[in-house]
Amino acid sequence: MDISKLTIKEARKLLDTKKISVKELVEEYLKNIEDKNKELNVFLEVYDDVLKQAEEAQKIIDEGGALELTGIPLAVKDNILIKGRKASAASKMLQNYQATYTATAVQKLIDQKAVFMGRTNMDEFAMGSSTENSSFGVTKNPYDISRVAGGSSGGSATAVASNMALGALGSDTGGSIREPASFCGVVGLKPTYGSVSRYGLMAMGSSLDVIGPISKTVTDNEIIFNAIKGRDKMDSTSIPHSDFVSTSPNLGEVKKIKIGVPYHILNQEGISNEVKKNFDTSVERMKKLGFEIKDIKLPNMDKSLAVYYIIMPAEVSSNMARYDGIKYGLSLEAENLLDVYKKTRGEGFGREVRRRIILGAYILSSGYYDAYYSKAMMVRKIIQDEFKEAFKGVDVIFTPTTPSPAWKIGEKTSPLENYLADIFTVTANIAGIPAISLPSGYVKISDNESELPLGVQLMSSHKNEDVLFKIGKKFLNEN
Repeated sequence: MDISKLTIKEARKLLDTKKISVKELVEEYLKNIEDKNKELNVFLEVYDDVLKQAEEAQKIIDEGGALELTGIPLAVKDNILIKGRKASAASKMLQNYQATYTATAVQKLIDQKAVFMGRTNMDEFAMGSSTENSSFGVTKNPYDISRVAGGSSGGSATAVASNMALGALGSDTGGSIREPASFCGVVGLKPTYGSVSRYGLMAMGSSLDVIGPISKTVTDNEIIFNAIKGRDKMDSTSIPHSDFVSTSPNLGEVKKIKIGVPYHILNQEGISNEVKKNFDTSVERMKKLGFEIKDIKLPNMDKSLAVYYIIMPAEVSSNMARYDGIKYGLSLEAENLLDVYKKTRGEGFGREVRRRIILGAYILSSGYYDAYYSKAMMVRKIIQDEFKEAFKGVDVIFTPTTPSPAWKIGEKTSPLENYLADIFTVTANIAGIPAISLPSGYVKISDNESELPLGVQLMSSHKNEDVLFKIGKKFLNEN
């Protein structure tokens, strides 16, 4: 069986018509994991009950009760909990932690009898843009193993791109689904804040975090999103299913859909020529498909990165306080309680996590709270209002996903260089709006190198994921 072009939609037909069994499908993915995982470092753990899950899913199909994701092989990021299974957030702090409950998003997929293949590698506690910050080694790009897969959901994106799973769950705080999706040539959705329950997701930046799907196609992405979205009594920020009714008056007719392009953002430094050229080609493609392109202004969009790197570390410093060597996880012996804290947190957390905790504690400290955090929250509101205003004139906003293709492992030595990779993605998290990364072509950096994927990003107003799916399907020529 050739699974390289297989989609969830197609697999569903094959399973329902009994052309293949769930066991046969799952075994193909297990074989790929066995062949590729050692080199790519995607799965931190492959679950030992995969075939048992397949058996249970097959029973449901045989009884005629199959749902869209019954028997579909999926992967889950290592910061999303499944009861009784390890969840380490790729950190030594939680290396042997076993989850005591299941994340709501995962439970919804378990209820459909999806098959979970295993947990995927990531930047430690989701802090990074390359999966180089994992305590268990870097995940490599399936197109060029000398390059990063992106982060923090690098394992989930690579799992889909290298045919180790048909779909995957990731989490996105500032681009952590969309950036690796772009680097690996797959589709990644950062849903509206609150559209998917955060219950069972290890918190990084609580006002920014959201669980979302990674898949080969927009159609598959929509299938997973529809399965996991909705109100959850365990998450007070979650949004009811019924709220997801498009407010775009133009959704029914392609020629009426307006795409806004903030060209002024593309003129700043740090965006590679390959990305600019690819984006220009993508804009022309949108025009040929019948969409109207409008030049728009978002005067404070360029401040998003600065705002994000104040709000996010502040929330990180608060959320990481629970990992103290006493409650659960790693605990290293020392002569007194203070030294237990110091030793556990010093050795349990990697450099990037420690850096963000220190930065966040500084931002929230007396004398600096007003100068930094309060001001950042004010600018966040200004940015949110600018987007609301922009969406009165256009249905979506179109940008590149990343300022460059995937970089070489170890190439970016300064933290700031890594942070700049989030320049186009953080805005959606600050505004709480949905955004999707679509594969948009390939580029060669030099003659002797592999072709690397590039992606483009569409953002829409709150709860308007359906607009992103509609345009995305047209862009990728999906029926």
